[in-house]
Amino acid sequence: MAPPSFDLGLRRDAGLPGVPGAARGPEPRAWQLRLIQLLRARLVAASPGGQDVLLHAGPGAGKTLGALLAFQQLQREGRLERFVVFCHRSAIARQWIGAAARLGLVLQEWETPGGPPPAATGQGLLLSYQAAALHRRRLERELAGHLHGRRWLAIGDEVHHLGLDPLEPEATAWGHAFSSLSGGAQLRLGLTGTPFRADNLGFCSGRRVRMHDQHGPAERIIPDLCVEPRALIAAGDVRPLEFRFQDGWVEHGRPEGGRDTETSPLSAEQRESWRARNLRRAIRPGDRGGIALRLLLQARRRLERVRLEHPGAGGLVVARDIDHAGCIADLLATEGDRVHLVHSQDPEAAQRLAAFQAGEADWLVSIDMCAEGFDAPRLRVVAYLTTVVTRSRFVQAITRAVRMDGDRSGQETIPRRPSYVFAPADPLLISYARAWTVSEPYVIRPRPMGTVPGSAGSPASDQRLPLQAIADDAGRMLSVSGPVLPSFGRGSA
Repeated sequence: MAPPSFDLGLRRDAGLPGVPGAARGPEPRAWQLRLIQLLRARLVAASPGGQDVLLHAGPGAGKTLGALLAFQQLQREGRLERFVVFCHRSAIARQWIGAAARLGLVLQEWETPGGPPPAATGQGLLLSYQAAALHRRRLERELAGHLHGRRWLAIGDEVHHLGLDPLEPEATAWGHAFSSLSGGAQLRLGLTGTPFRADNLGFCSGRRVRMHDQHGPAERIIPDLCVEPRALIAAGDVRPLEFRFQDGWVEHGRPEGGRDTETSPLSAEQRESWRARNLRRAIRPGDRGGIALRLLLQARRRLERVRLEHPGAGGLVVARDIDHAGCIADLLATEGDRVHLVHSQDPEAAQRLAAFQAGEADWLVSIDMCAEGFDAPRLRVVAYLTTVVTRSRFVQAITRAVRMDGDRSGQETIPRRPSYVFAPADPLLISYARAWTVSEPYVIRPRPMGTVPGSAGSPASDQRLPLQAIADDAGRMLSVSGPVLPSFGRGSA
């Protein structure tokens, strides 16, 4: 059995001076060693523009631990003394604090207004993006006192959230607050797993390179270090994904005067308005076409098969809204499944997420609460039943199922056993599935006069991509295996 490329346990090294058998910490992955080398080189060179470093690493790569290991090593070398982490969710904040504690680093969360200033004993300070934007003036004073005379590292977690728009600074307050508060740092390290935005804006730590293609002048954000999902899959660090897209005919309108209703094949519809309407109807659990019902049935069967080799495996359904999620949860519960429903209006959502992570439910039904920062290695099946079709949201949802834990890593050979994604055969979702394992450049194009970010007519919202018709047998389930995705015309599931 091939060993995992990353040891999440603690190493024992009898050679540490004075501490026989002492724990040294996690064994770094190869890319994490490269990150340390990159940051060291930037500190030594101190060249103009070298302050910002962007790391793009696929979900499950170990970005949090990699950043902390890099700081720890550079601190040992006397190159850095403090670090400040900016993140956007409380669940992610807890992960940072826990990961720092594993390495023996003290990471303090910044107190709400009225609380004491941070103590000078810890190496790190943790801030939320929202707090940084709301209390920027106070933080500027406190950070100046906390970090005065110190060489420090600023870390922006999921840094693509820190958009920058000089024309509308209030709309991108998070990004402007980070830029202001981190201006005195020796290095600013941006971490991201999906370096894309839907509003055609740049973001902090993402240095732009001018380019020109067939569409005219543009700028491209190129990461300083890129760790693609396909490399993580090959190393056994994460699971591959296999996709099952449920196709079908979608009816439009009602029969009148003896005329048949107009139908449209879900996978082959190239008219954007019809494609979006098809998807809205396809995700209805009670729709006469039955696409959503067939998809859920296939997902349930697959989870049952996965549990033969992974008894604790669970599934995730990404729903459109609360009513839609409730209907799906009821359907799964009727089949005898244990279901947890989570949404932003539920005060017990955090407890339900933790209960699912601990194995207390078969399925988790969520509305946009299981993306960045949600870590559940038992998750092996994802059913994507929402009308949100941006690449970043789709990839964030499906890659919740790629993570490995230490126990499973020791039981499975490389490549790891796959997780499974079930979704309606929407052409945009299919195109994202084809390319999820590779890194594609984020291109920022000049905004046409009279448009605003993300509005109709802006380059970012024009998603009319080349689509591929899948013959006329639209009732079948389309099978796509990863990480190298075959043509969709090569058989069915």
